[in-house]
Amino acid sequence: MRIATIEHQGQLRVCRLSADGITIELFDVDGSRGALALIESAARGLPLAAVNGSLPLAQVHFVAPLPAPRRNLFCVGRNYHAHAKELHDSVFKDNAKTVDAWPIVFTKVPECVVGPGSTVRLPGAAVSEQIDYEAELAVVIGRGGRNISAADAMQHVYGYTIVNDVTARDVQMRHAQWDLGKSFDTFCPMGPWLVTADELDGNNTRVRCWVNGELRQDARTTDLIFDIPTLIATCSRGITLLPGDVIATGSPAGVGMGMKPPRWLRHGDVVRIEIDGIGTLENTFLEETPK
Repeated sequence: MRIATIEHQGQLRVCRLSADGITIELFDVDGSRGALALIESAARGLPLAAVNGSLPLAQVHFVAPLPAPRRNLFCVGRNYHAHAKELHDSVFKDNAKTVDAWPIVFTKVPECVVGPGSTVRLPGAAVSEQIDYEAELAVVIGRGGRNISAADAMQHVYGYTIVNDVTARDVQMRHAQWDLGKSFDTFCPMGPWLVTADELDGNNTRVRCWVNGELRQDARTTDLIFDIPTLIATCSRGITLLPGDVIATGSPAGVGMGMKPPRWLRHGDVVRIEIDGIGTLENTFLEETPK
């Protein structure tokens, strides 16, 4: 099932894409938190909400499937070997020798989430001149838990979506922690919808990213250093994961910082991410108008 959040008549509504791919079917639930309403109901063992109406797909405006995540997103850095190698002299220079030991986990604030087609704001040279893209498969937790074992982890997955872990690299390198450079307003495009775990094997799918039509990233999640069960087990160590929590699994090689010379995003650039079994997330980057 593909679960989306749309804006319709000034309100957020939760829906699913119909099998024919022509219409969307509206769920009779509070849409203010997007798909979280369905995720929490499923965690409580309740049946799927009733459908109340439909709309032509071509007439709807999609927003992020989780437009207001309940808390910070869990994000994983350095999780593809080739990506670890391309940034081993910069972002990962302090932990290059421990690449196989533990995942790097940081967070992005929920307020930086925007949807498919939304503008990502370039903050201007006074704030950052090194804005980068990172295409990632994101895992959405369905059943919460603490100290989840890797063997049981996949039972806690509700589904998957796409995120672009947009990063201000100069800000990221300036601070000992990454959260500031990862959490600028609009720096987490998400979507276009959430695909439930019964329809996608997140452990074996393809992640690709284009900038202005140029293929930059192309990898499979079978190349992850730390697979999805390991990431869930790691993030739940001593921390209770909750239904609707998001874990971004890391980005493949091909980011702008890894190029020689680096190629930062500029005004008017279009970043398109595709993950097999999910769909396409596309956003345009525009310079923020000075106040």
